[in-house]
Amino acid sequence: MLIDTHAHLNAEQYEEDIEEVIGRAKENGVEKIVVVGFDRPTIEKAIELAETHDFIYACVGWHPVDAIDMTDEDLSWIEELAAHPKVVALGETGLDYHWDKSPRDIQKEVFRKQIRLAKKVKLPIVIHNREATADIVQILKEENASEVGGIMHCFSGSVEIAKQCVEMNFYISLGGPVTFKNAVKPKEVAAELPLDKLLVETDCPYLTPHPHRGKRNEPSYVKLVAEEIARIKGIPFEDVAKATTENAMRLFGISR
Repeated sequence: MLIDTHAHLNAEQYEEDIEEVIGRAKENGVEKIVVVGFDRPTIEKAIELAETHDFIYACVGWHPVDAIDMTDEDLSWIEELAAHPKVVALGETGLDYHWDKSPRDIQKEVFRKQIRLAKKVKLPIVIHNREATADIVQILKEENASEVGGIMHCFSGSVEIAKQCVEMNFYISLGGPVTFKNAVKPKEVAAELPLDKLLVETDCPYLTPHPHRGKRNEPSYVKLVAEEIARIKGIPFEDVAKATTENAMRLFGISR
């Protein structure tokens, strides 16, 4: 029994075979899937999927790459959606210094607005971080994000940074990269952090785990992530599945 805490089944890559993808997830023990929206079209699709499948939930927010496009109306719309019974978190939001579409000052402003909104609506936050760790940690501290906590999505940082985030009430979510042979940091994090602070995800259709790397990712592959964490820790797969599922249900406020 597993929960894929971060999937993009709202992506165009699944337009042709979404039901088959969902079927394979169930066959591989994936009990629940959180579909993440990050702009108008993907948020709408995430809500649609959550409304038509009882085991799918939605996360709604604005991606930092597109921060320059977010309006006050968009933020108000996200606030309205936060009351939806199937919306379990805000995000993904954060900072992305790899792409240069949105200036950093605008990214920071939009990030802070979404943290404040999360605190207002009392939902956890899902954090996207690419090449911006120091600024992410600083803003989370300054905005007292620990009040709601959340997820460091597809975490790729050091054990030290992971522990700082855990202290701020955030779970560390590991995805496909933990299965890559050269992914030293994710493996160290998997080894060092206690199970009660870990989550698993796919970030599908991206970051496909070994041995399917290079192909389209999908929620059924979250099992490979959990299996690798179990191997690294030297514990049964069932222990990882049980702990990460309980962690996700606790954070998102969902039940069986």
